[in-house]
Amino acid sequence: MDLVRLFAGLLLPWLLGVSALLVLRSDRRPLAAPGEFAWLAGAGYLAGAILLTLWMRALSLAGVRFGVLPIALPLLVLSAGFACIAWRRFKSELTAAPAAATRALVASPGLTGAWRVLWWIAIAWISLRFALLALEVGSRPLYPWDAWIQWATKARVWYEMGRIVPFARVEQWFAANGSLYFDASPEYPPTMPLLQVWSCLLLGRWDDTLMNWPWWQIGVALTLLVYGALRQLELDAMSALAGALIVASLPLANVHVALAGYADLPMAAYYTCAALALLRWSVTRDARDAGLALLMALACTQIKNPGVAWALTLLPGAVVALSPRHSPKIIAIGFAAIVLLLGVLMQTQPIIFNYRLHLDFDLAWRALAESYFLYGNWNLLWYGALMAAILAGQRLLAPPLAALTTVVACGLLFLFVVFGFSDARAWVTDQTTVNRATLHLAPLLAVFMVLAFRAFAARWRETRSAQASFAS
Repeated sequence: MDLVRLFAGLLLPWLLGVSALLVLRSDRRPLAAPGEFAWLAGAGYLAGAILLTLWMRALSLAGVRFGVLPIALPLLVLSAGFACIAWRRFKSELTAAPAAATRALVASPGLTGAWRVLWWIAIAWISLRFALLALEVGSRPLYPWDAWIQWATKARVWYEMGRIVPFARVEQWFAANGSLYFDASPEYPPTMPLLQVWSCLLLGRWDDTLMNWPWWQIGVALTLLVYGALRQLELDAMSALAGALIVASLPLANVHVALAGYADLPMAAYYTCAALALLRWSVTRDARDAGLALLMALACTQIKNPGVAWALTLLPGAVVALSPRHSPKIIAIGFAAIVLLLGVLMQTQPIIFNYRLHLDFDLAWRALAESYFLYGNWNLLWYGALMAAILAGQRLLAPPLAALTTVVACGLLFLFVVFGFSDARAWVTDQTTVNRATLHLAPLLAVFMVLAFRAFAARWRETRSAQASFAS
């Protein structure tokens, strides 16, 4: 019975987020449009999960003890309200939605022959992958190290106390004479521990294995939203599925699902969703897409402290999307500002998120190259992204790809600065933090690779067409 409660309660974020996105969606795009179901399901879970934890924080501030009913009942009522509004607006579409989704899957959209076989092989592979990951999540206890010492510590205390209580570092803990709790990172946001608390509340007990199901849900949601976004950007079904397959098969992402408890996979999911919502907005100019991008960017700041920096890397992309004609100038100004910032770092030693920044460049190039190009962390992601970027050429700076190119470039620059100019470069050689930080960008890099290759294919077709016209 406790497992029934667990899995029913874990559907709450999906119900809340999807119903909210249905209410906010545009009338101009039908529900049966390619990728719409997948996008709503993927982005909907992420939106619902962050709203769930915000509500838990509000209850704690109000002095209400955590419990299934105080948390779930208001959110269920809210979800029902959203669902009613959505039903009134899209009754005919929602009535036909299940049948349309089934037909789209069974008919393997627009594919015949060998392509249809490949479609089903890819679907089967992704399904098997997540089934095996589900076995891992459902049977493996919490895995060290950071999951033990800076995330689940908060979850355990908050579950037992029934509210959010403050954590501090050892010195403050000693000075407080036991009135505070401490762990390795007391300043980290509470979002991921609260999701673990919610799972344990549903079970009615502390369970450091079953409390980690949100990581599996985030992995599924990330795969769905990538497929949905690529279809909405007018990629054919097989190309969009290939992008989702690349994301679902990233070795390190799979490790972070199986060995749940770290915040890096959630960081990657929210950042990717924010960037893709921004890319949607650059095409549709719909304020609702901009609002979703803003919500996901703000959510990044509530996953890990570096999420603030990752959210800021979206701003140049937004500026380029606002003024695509002037994007080369904007990018040039941006790089000039970066050079100025590096000049400031020559004279200062600021400490940001416990990292000391100073212009004392000493990047471990060999270890970084081994991590990205030789070891099995990323499959062939970095080779593919580099080749696709070279093939796409100037198309990278043309709408709508220019905004995504800018975001990816800013993300890479952020990693370069952190591992080249801060004391975090010491962790490049041991292949730990460098790969976890890179995971934040990796799913978006996979999307960039697919879209860059499409830009190259379009240019190649235009060239061939022009040559044929000239020859005739």
